[in-house]
Amino acid sequence: MSEYKLELKQIVDYPRCRIYREFIRTLMKDRSIRVSGCSGLFYFTVLCSYANFRTSYKRIEGINYTVYPGEWICRANEIKSWFRAKSITQTTAILDNLQNQHLISYTTLGRGHIIKFRIKCWKTFNTILEYNAPCQKDTGFFFMPVSKATELISSVRCSEMDIVLDLWMQTVYNDENVQGSDVGPVVYIRNSSGSPLIGYAELAKRWGLSKATVGRILKKLKEKDYLTLVSFAGRQGSVIYLKNYLSTMFQVSDIMLDKEEIAMSLNIKLSVNETDSLQTESDLIPSEQISVSKELSCVSKSLVEIVVEKVAEILSAQGFSCGKCPKIRYMLYPLSPDCKEIYIKALTVNRQRFAFAVTCGEKKLFEFEMELKRITDQNERRNQDG
Repeated sequence: MSEYKLELKQIVDYPRCRIYREFIRTLMKDRSIRVSGCSGLFYFTVLCSYANFRTSYKRIEGINYTVYPGEWICRANEIKSWFRAKSITQTTAILDNLQNQHLISYTTLGRGHIIKFRIKCWKTFNTILEYNAPCQKDTGFFFMPVSKATELISSVRCSEMDIVLDLWMQTVYNDENVQGSDVGPVVYIRNSSGSPLIGYAELAKRWGLSKATVGRILKKLKEKDYLTLVSFAGRQGSVIYLKNYLSTMFQVSDIMLDKEEIAMSLNIKLSVNETDSLQTESDLIPSEQISVSKELSCVSKSLVEIVVEKVAEILSAQGFSCGKCPKIRYMLYPLSPDCKEIYIKALTVNRQRFAFAVTCGEKKLFEFEMELKRITDQNERRNQDG
């Protein structure tokens, strides 16, 4: 029987984003996330989530209405509850704003008690089904044009709900053009850099908010389990990973994240000091499980033990639970002959590159190519300069 491997991958340069109706309903029910704002992204997305894919008929107050693809008809009070508006007047003002931006068109019927709206760009980004049938409103998905979402976000001040949707639409998973996307679903603001690292100043400019407000909102979303925020020292910036993204988008289990693994994926330096080991003897991996090739006399055993602990933590975060099993062996050895020239060259610039393997008996479970670079501290550097 043939074996197949399923690989999930998203493409950065894609003009639209798939949005599940069930996800939008979940956001609508979360009253702790504020919707007050002027960008209108949340309001527009809600209307899109109710639009038809095919022609259907709806009966309201004894009258049958024909609803075509990209349209929907309902009572004004329903839209008022969707928008969390305080009055029908405020609801109409929101609809007027979206209509002025040429995103929708709408009409009022029954002396303003019934509203029929149409998404103007619906046919461009969504499939139109020819047959007539009722259209479910709580299941399935629709496509949102990224360009329209970006225009809304960039116009005025964003609400917390607008920010959630913006992060969701900017998320990428397993795309070779975006660093860190192989680790998990990462937020990537499309700037052609390929790096998801971003600072609060850039987000503040994007959302029309202050840096302090951006920090507060991201902290709130992190506490509410919407995202994982990984910050790095200095001006390197932060990386945002979305939680429950894979289960919502692909119906697969979400991934546990580890800061060290993210740093390596983004090629961010992690400092490892031989005096930094704070684990007790019972927590450390026994030295008899670690072997270092005699050809690597330049690498101290104590440093290797710290590196092994780091690797074990990363593998554990990804579901490998045998890291401290007595049968597991960690081996450090030179690179293959093909890499020998590079290895020697690396040593001349104070770098150590070698192969690192994790085995169980005769079976090799993992194999890495690792690099250690000794970074001179500031005092020693000053002495060298003097």
